Amino acid sequence: MCSSFTVAVTGQSLIKHDTRVVSNPAFQEVCALLRKADLAFTNFEGTIFGNHGGWPLKGSFFDCSKPVVLDALKEIGFHALSLSNNHAFDLGPSGILSTLEEVAQRGFLHAGIGRNHCEAAQAGLGTVGQRKVAVVSMDGGPGPDIMYADDARNERPERPGVNRLGISQVIDVDSAMFEELRSVRDKVGYTDIALVNDIQPNDPFPVDVTREVCIARAVFRRSSEFRRSVKIDSRDLSRNLDAITAAAQEGCFVVAYLHHHHWAADWLQVPEWVSGVAKQCIDAGAAAFVSHGAPVLQGIEIYRGRPIFYSLGNFIFHVPSEESTWRAPEVWESIIGACSFDELNNLTEVILHPLVIGGENALHGTEFEKRLVPERADRRSADRILRRLADQSEVFGTHIEISNGYARIRA
Repeated sequence: MCSSFTVAVTGQSLIKHDTRVVSNPAFQEVCALLRKADLAFTNFEGTIFGNHGGWPLKGSFFDCSKPVVLDALKEIGFHALSLSNNHAFDLGPSGILSTLEEVAQRGFLHAGIGRNHCEAAQAGLGTVGQRKVAVVSMDGGPGPDIMYADDARNERPERPGVNRLGISQVIDVDSAMFEELRSVRDKVGYTDIALVNDIQPNDPFPVDVTREVCIARAVFRRSSEFRRSVKIDSRDLSRNLDAITAAAQEGCFVVAYLHHHHWAADWLQVPEWVSGVAKQCIDAGAAAFVSHGAPVLQGIEIYRGRPIFYSLGNFIFHVPSEESTWRAPEVWESIIGACSFDELNNLTEVILHPLVIGGENALHGTEFEKRLVPERADRRSADRILRRLADQSEVFGTHIEISNGYARIRA
């Protein structure tokens, strides 16, 4: 096995236009960084409108792309794609099938969706040089049940879809409020049928009836304080951890990926549950953990000699200008994390290259359509982006050295 292996990770790529028409030097510098890595990874945030057609299953925040965008990602330098995210099912099962077809034709290592549950949950396997590589990719939602892949059973056919990490919103309340909510649930009820342990249809799994009550699929939990948290489906988590372990035991360099929209009230903060999932993935054998969802940079942690990128923000972000949600400059700033690993898949260092989507001038404009590609940040923006990231990462005990427009994490 070769002694050194470099992996470049980026923000998510919500791409709708063919970026191969862009030739400016600042973007070409970005492409050169990715092409230099043994493995360059992003999340393809969307679905392909291809041979299998499809119908929009969303009103607002709908995203589909023509197959040519995959050629653009290939040209940029990407080798591996996560396909599990909230836009993967925007054209339904047809979009899943078209995406699988077009991604496979271009030779991308990929994971996160499939023709059925079994296929969607599998690790994507490949070989880069002499290194065996695997990607395990999951989506934590929230999303409708129909977007997640399902196997055939009895007279029910299989459903193409996304690999799920089931996550339910949990609201902690004090004992007095809990008893009131339980009284409301009992008086309103969902059905007169007596079910085992008083669990109702569509209640999140598992339900602890001694300290949890479900109303309209929301989980209220008896606690000493009021706060919002989440509950993870233990079966889904175990299945994904098993996939990571199996790939690692086969000698693969494993990238574990999670997409989710269960953000903290402050997007820049890492929810506690995400940290727990990330570390379980590393414990299971992942060499790196990468996450997207919150459209901003979050902190970086080094755990057991392996990097955890809690959120890498956006790499390509093709959204209409009228969507005022995305006006904050942090949405358009991200990094490339160029990670070097030894022969045992332990991290030796990370070089952080700050980016601005659309370049410096675009940050002051309101025309998002002109922000087609990321560019290397100039010195002033680079320092601002990296210092913010250093502050966020210090919470996790990660020291980031900043100099000359880039930064380094020494393992």
